[in-house]
Amino acid sequence: MKHLTQYFLRGLLFALPVGLTIYLLYLFLAWMEKLSAQMVRPLLGEAYVPGLGLLLGVIGIVLLGFLVSQPFAARLLSLVELPFTNLPVVKNIYASLKDFADFFSPKKPGARQTVVALKPPGQAVELVGLVTRQQVDDLPEGFARGDRVAVYLPMGYMIGGYTVFVPRDWIRTIDMPVEEAMRASLFAWMGNAEDDRR
Repeated sequence: MKHLTQYFLRGLLFALPVGLTIYLLYLFLAWMEKLSAQMVRPLLGEAYVPGLGLLLGVIGIVLLGFLVSQPFAARLLSLVELPFTNLPVVKNIYASLKDFADFFSPKKPGARQTVVALKPPGQAVELVGLVTRQQVDDLPEGFARGDRVAVYLPMGYMIGGYTVFVPRDWIRTIDMPVEEAMRASLFAWMGNAEDDRR
């Protein structure tokens, strides 16, 4: 019975991410197909083929990415974001999701995110985190000044994390992509190195 339970849990842990990914892709595809059927089918008639919605969705996302990368788009984006940044509860959710997405978006040279091991002096423990701020001089009064960095320490299973401001000499850079470190932190680094690189 113990082995059956273990097999069930392993199967479930494998099936959940695969199933959720497929389901989200299916929802996106179905939504784009429905949208393109309403907008494009009247124009193309019999020339419309199933799957065109996915192609149009990918093209639309690429075009949106191009537009929001242009300097003139900042004012337009601020107008689009206006309802999301002013409604009491919505603005907190939107700001959190936007900050999280911005953290993983491509940055300018020199603003590269880094994975670090944080080790306080005289301690044997090491904490794995992500440098989120390279300097603290522009923070409000009350923060300690000097050569310090902000390090985000994610907690297992993405139930939160802590941001600590520490002297730069407390950290050591780890040669690892941010996405890989976040994925490893999600499951408390239980996988082995080979699994993490897949």
